[in-house]
Amino acid sequence: MSFIDLYMNRTPLISSPNNQGEVSTILFGVPFDSTNSYRPGTRFGPDAIRESFNNIEIFMPQFSVDLETVNIEDLGNTKHTVVAQEMLDMVSKITSELLKKEKQLIILGGEHLITLGTYPTFPKDTGYIVFDAHYDLRNEYADIKLSHAAYLRRIIEKKGAEKIIHVGARSYVNEELTFKEENKIKTISDWDIQHGNASKLIKDAVSVFDKLYISIDLDVLDPAFAPGVGNPEAVGITSRELYEMICSLADQKILGADIVELCPTFDNGSTSAIAARLMSAIIAMNIK
Repeated sequence: MSFIDLYMNRTPLISSPNNQGEVSTILFGVPFDSTNSYRPGTRFGPDAIRESFNNIEIFMPQFSVDLETVNIEDLGNTKHTVVAQEMLDMVSKITSELLKKEKQLIILGGEHLITLGTYPTFPKDTGYIVFDAHYDLRNEYADIKLSHAAYLRRIIEKKGAEKIIHVGARSYVNEELTFKEENKIKTISDWDIQHGNASKLIKDAVSVFDKLYISIDLDVLDPAFAPGVGNPEAVGITSRELYEMICSLADQKILGADIVELCPTFDNGSTSAIAARLMSAIIAMNIK
């Protein structure tokens, strides 16, 4: 029995417009939010993103791609657990198995800790770019090390910092700043974004990678554009700025991506809408 058969609920909510021909993208959700530190409910994020995707127009004119013609395979959600290590083991096994299919993978969260189960399974030469209001570089949070506030530190401990690019941080503690500087983590600041320099800086930073993994924590957006997140931070970027930064990666080979921290309980529909649009762009950019 495969790990997919063992751990997935196989009840996909995305209605693929075209289930004929070769699969372009495989996606699955991870409904996990047990280490949340402010507003719980991101475990409902995967289904909210799917619902929004099913109700927006998916013709992508900037890429000349009509997603109505694309075969997107939705495996549903992983089984629910409240145990962080169990979730990480499960997600790592699923991701490793799916990578053998050599298709683009998109993972829907859930809290950001899920990325500790996904990205480390990708090939070693895969660059990692994360859009996030927080560095998530604490050694531990609330006395635990497997936390959404510490996931990136765990990744760096496993894989090093040379392939990490962090974009958009505006809220952090001194411990994280020290760790970032000691490990020479490449960053593109909130200031760079607001002054229109981010897209060029991002393109330059990722140009050294043949393969790329994108992680989008929706709290990188200002709460005016994304109220439905687990840890909102004021004075953020706009949805257009984030969308343009993601689209600036169109020339890259995007092996995988995750979209995390959508908290539907606090959303008015705008957060799930931008999440669905970002997912559409990432899929469209994979169509050559």
